[in-house]
Amino acid sequence: MSGSLPAAAHLLAVPVLLPLATAALLIGIGDRQRRAKAGLNVVSMLASLLLAAWLVARVAATPESLAVYLPGNWPVPFGIVLVLDPLAAGMLLLAAAGGVAAVLFSLARWHRASVHFHPLLQLQLAGLNGAFLTGDLFNLFVFFEVLLAASYGLLLHGGGTSRVRPGLHYIVVNLLASFLFLIGVALVYGVTGTLNMADIAQKLPLAPREDLGLLHAGAALLAVAFLAKAAFWPLNFWLPAAYSAASAPSAAMFAVLTKVGAYAVLRTWTLCFPVTAGVSAHFGSGLLVWGGLATLALGAVGMLRSQQLGRVGGYSIIMSSGMVIAAAGLDHPALTAGALFYLASSTLGAAALFLLAELVERGRQAEVDPPVPDLGERLPAFGEAVRTDVVNLDDQEVPLVGRAIPASVAFLAASFLLCALVVAGLPPLSGFVGKVAILQGILERQAPVAGADAAWVLFVLVFVSSLAASIALVRAFIAHFWAVRGRPPQALRLVEVAPVTLLLAGCMALAAGGEHVLRFTRAAADSLHAPGGYIGAVMDTQPVPGPAGAAR
Repeated sequence: MSGSLPAAAHLLAVPVLLPLATAALLIGIGDRQRRAKAGLNVVSMLASLLLAAWLVARVAATPESLAVYLPGNWPVPFGIVLVLDPLAAGMLLLAAAGGVAAVLFSLARWHRASVHFHPLLQLQLAGLNGAFLTGDLFNLFVFFEVLLAASYGLLLHGGGTSRVRPGLHYIVVNLLASFLFLIGVALVYGVTGTLNMADIAQKLPLAPREDLGLLHAGAALLAVAFLAKAAFWPLNFWLPAAYSAASAPSAAMFAVLTKVGAYAVLRTWTLCFPVTAGVSAHFGSGLLVWGGLATLALGAVGMLRSQQLGRVGGYSIIMSSGMVIAAAGLDHPALTAGALFYLASSTLGAAALFLLAELVERGRQAEVDPPVPDLGERLPAFGEAVRTDVVNLDDQEVPLVGRAIPASVAFLAASFLLCALVVAGLPPLSGFVGKVAILQGILERQAPVAGADAAWVLFVLVFVSSLAASIALVRAFIAHFWAVRGRPPQALRLVEVAPVTLLLAGCMALAAGGEHVLRFTRAAADSLHAPGGYIGAVMDTQPVPGPAGAAR
């Protein structure tokens, strides 16, 4: 173990082992014990959230220290390595928050739509956490496959033709990306003779010139695999349809899933191709920057042309991925720090938007198939006559001054407006703080890698994307809340209200503690752009006498 967690070294394996063990227990519990399965899932998710928050607090106290854990007690670079730095800790917290929101929302009805929803959610969390912590390429591939296998089941959760078609597209694209990932890993191993990312970073500048073509080809294949999962243009055609078709809790978790591709790009590119990498320095930076800008522009246009809230949420994820990758590709710590802040804010906002989309669309469904006015929530059965002897004030020209807004409508409208502020990056919430930090990073940046033009294009697109998202979300608010007449208020359950409230509260907390969070993201950015500390911490860690799982 190297770093700030010597007294609790084995806790670095818990973010992976806890959801794996929980998934195994959930599979063993019969389907008739749904309450027990739901309760176990909630408890495990909350435990993962608390552990991630504790790890973030410990890392924030000493951001210059990195914790390195050897699960098999094999010497570096031959064994599995788990590494905790500020970026990994922040991503663990983000994944756990998405998992808690998803499982709470599912308790209203979605967890009953199939047998294995709960274990699939835990397996996806295990894959995400493993991808964020692992220090070698092969185990990154393994954890990618774990989270993707779980996401296939979650995307098809609930069945129906509306999910099967986009689900098959999603599966095919990710299988092809995984195939390219494996080929890229093989090529990199063939040149460097190692899969440990820190060891690759050490050996890459020493690679013979005649092998650079093969090495760059392997890195390019890895980049294609990562960028396809990060919804990078033109590899993102599958995302809006797939995410809008998924169940609301699955889509909320997928908001975090997309960011694992962006994380992999940030981790491997800054580690293996820094300015000190010789002729390979900043390999592919132009592609990351200009492709990210194209992805950002596509996401903004997609939000403008989308009428369905689920697709608006999908394009918002594309827009945020483009902004994060383009900003990181410009290779300036202040700019990357703002992008990481924006990544956290946009992920929470998109997850909340997916949950709200179901609640809002549920009300529209009731409008399409109107309920009996005096029968509460029950929809009329097929062929059942609807009573017309009940007078609805909305159908009469009677002033409604003083008429109370139903609590459910008020909650949905207020939550939607807050979510719109976050996604569009408007003041005073966290999306605005993240975009201001990005703009400040652009103004501070010197010695551009991909040219000054790219930085100023990003500067303009930050404003354009905010305008496009604002128009799309305001239009949706008018359609679903402002221009609605006669729609009966719907009942909301606490387990549906709580996750939306928690996600938006997280966005408010990011805005309120903006200075502290930006300090944390700046530490993460500094660690990324100066990878010597990461490389030294991993390579200096040695196994110690004793049982497997030793740490130093």
